[in-house]
Amino acid sequence: MDNDVKQENLQTPPLPPLPGEETVTLIDLCTSDDSDLEQDVQRRYNSGAKRPRDTFGSSSELNMDNVKKPTVVDELKVVLPEAFGQTIPPSHNIPADPCNVFTSMQPPPPPRPDMSSSGRVGSCKQFWKAGDYEGTPGGGNWDLSSGGFDHVRVHPKFLHSNATSHKWALGAFAELLDNALDEVASGATYVNVDMLENKKEGNRMLLIEDNGGGMDPEKMRQCMSLGYSAKSKLANTIGQYGNGFKTSTMRLGADVIVFSRCSGKDGKCSTQSIGLLSYTFLRSTGKEDIVVPMLDYERRDNEWSKLVRSSLSDWDKNVKTIIQWSPFSSEEDLLRQFTLMNDHGTRIIIYNLWEDDQGMLELDFDADPHDIQLRGVNRDEKNIKMAAQFPNSRHFLTYKHSLRSYASILYLRIPPSFRIILRGSDVEHHNVVNDMMQTEQITYRPQYGADSYVKDSNMSAVVVLGFVKDAKHHVDVQGFNVYHKNRLIKPFWRIWNATGSDGRGVIGVLEANFVEPAHDKQGFERTTVLSRLETRLIQMQKIYWSTNCHKIGYAPRRHPKAGNDYGHTNTSPENDHEEYSPSGVKTRGSDKFYQSSYPNHRGDNGVSGKDSSMYLQEELRRERERSKALEAEVELARQKIEEMSKEQENLIEIFTEERDRRDVEEESLRNKLEEASNTIEELLNKIKNLEGSKGSSWRR
Repeated sequence: MDNDVKQENLQTPPLPPLPGEETVTLIDLCTSDDSDLEQDVQRRYNSGAKRPRDTFGSSSELNMDNVKKPTVVDELKVVLPEAFGQTIPPSHNIPADPCNVFTSMQPPPPPRPDMSSSGRVGSCKQFWKAGDYEGTPGGGNWDLSSGGFDHVRVHPKFLHSNATSHKWALGAFAELLDNALDEVASGATYVNVDMLENKKEGNRMLLIEDNGGGMDPEKMRQCMSLGYSAKSKLANTIGQYGNGFKTSTMRLGADVIVFSRCSGKDGKCSTQSIGLLSYTFLRSTGKEDIVVPMLDYERRDNEWSKLVRSSLSDWDKNVKTIIQWSPFSSEEDLLRQFTLMNDHGTRIIIYNLWEDDQGMLELDFDADPHDIQLRGVNRDEKNIKMAAQFPNSRHFLTYKHSLRSYASILYLRIPPSFRIILRGSDVEHHNVVNDMMQTEQITYRPQYGADSYVKDSNMSAVVVLGFVKDAKHHVDVQGFNVYHKNRLIKPFWRIWNATGSDGRGVIGVLEANFVEPAHDKQGFERTTVLSRLETRLIQMQKIYWSTNCHKIGYAPRRHPKAGNDYGHTNTSPENDHEEYSPSGVKTRGSDKFYQSSYPNHRGDNGVSGKDSSMYLQEELRRERERSKALEAEVELARQKIEEMSKEQENLIEIFTEERDRRDVEEESLRNKLEEASNTIEELLNKIKNLEGSKGSSWRR
């Protein structure tokens, strides 16, 4: 009997119900156990039942060769654990899971945690603590799938841990702006970032929308999934990892709902889709996998109709789930969002925004009605005051806390027809080169190591270097804005940390497409190529500073020579107020722009052999001068120490003489006091003797 029970336990679980029975069809970001269901599919196929659609709505013929026989104990040849053959509870005792198509194969979900009035789990509204929660005890069901192979599952906690790659919240905004800018190829002319009111909960939400090509149902599912990216194969696009949407939205808030409309192409109908990626929903319902409720519509005969992928019952449950966990109260309310869009585009709404330790939103919507700012350590009131005083240093002083400031320098070039709109006001594109004076340009060609993979050996970077126009006020502004494929990766990268004031006021701009950005696009992968670039930029800044620092009021570091150490480079005078385009540097008296190369610039690694020898000689001479100066300082210090030692000896001698003199005087006074005491005592004795002699005479 036990054997029979054990064999029965290993049989393939039943398929989800046929159309007409209750299920829910959602995206499950873990791989489903499709092969485990082949037997029941075959039985239904033989009985005339219609083959259900696959995940993306397509139907396919059943391959009889791929039908797997049920696995039995003898084939597995394993020792079963104790109590494995206990009677399985009837399926009707297991509550249906409205968010997983494989409900019949999983244990019942745990009771929902206590919910706050806002629908958030417990009281955790801080991003860095949101990952601290307990999942379902026992870790869920790990049945074998697809030919006996296990599939990796994605727990909802991964959404949070994946988003922690964004240490800086404005970096998450940049990912979403990148996606919108990539849509320029599909006709996008703007991206709009704004704040919305959540009428359902009475709190604030974040809106990011564009009028690009939108996403059809398949692309929407890829967007919600992990690692899908067609952009890595396309030129002039920023996205490449297929992870930015998930990390950025989850970094800004716990939940996001996406509305996307796509125009029909190549004979296809126009579609519109709704997708909900809700960390709150996954946590609150105890999900062990990431599941995403979805709704699709298609336009036929000038009317929008439901695109049912499985059954109307599934559709209704998707609608119910989205309404329960989104800021909208009905399907009509959801569809109303599409009326705010054009014929194509995407509308992203992030809600349940994260809070800081004081219970306030991380994002500050009140400091400036036309900006979104950060609270906390990124906001420095001193820098904000300095930005008003020194306008050419404003972006350096404010980009860490102001989205408007950061977005204005986020791209080296922006298509003329594209607008970034932030809270109803256009973000004015800014090239940091326009904040410079005494500019110079140097062409740097990377040197690759033997183990480096070289995509294009002809790659180079034009470094525009100069003083910020506020440098005469000795403002501590310095660093390089390093772009990759038009996108700012390292804002004001400070690489020369000299003691004192050396390097102050020197800023630079370059586009380095030969180094790879990290996944959060806030830094570069540490490679030999990057290390060599960093070393060369430090050298450039040192030479520029030592050559020109006397022009902004610092003591000269060396005697100026005719010309400069960069050889034939383009320079601008100190009072040069010409403007620079996003694509290059404008020359005086000409409307031409320098593009990706300069004919008079240095070649390999930015220096020729002769110039390299001159640089080495100059550096050696400077080091010798520094050594001499240090020796002079040491000698001066030694002399001062000797003088102080002599002064100390003289003081000691004076104090010693004074002490001896005081000792002599004290001894003299002591002797005189003793003599006076003796004299007084003698006088007293004489008085007594006189008094005694007078008394004897009187008695007689």
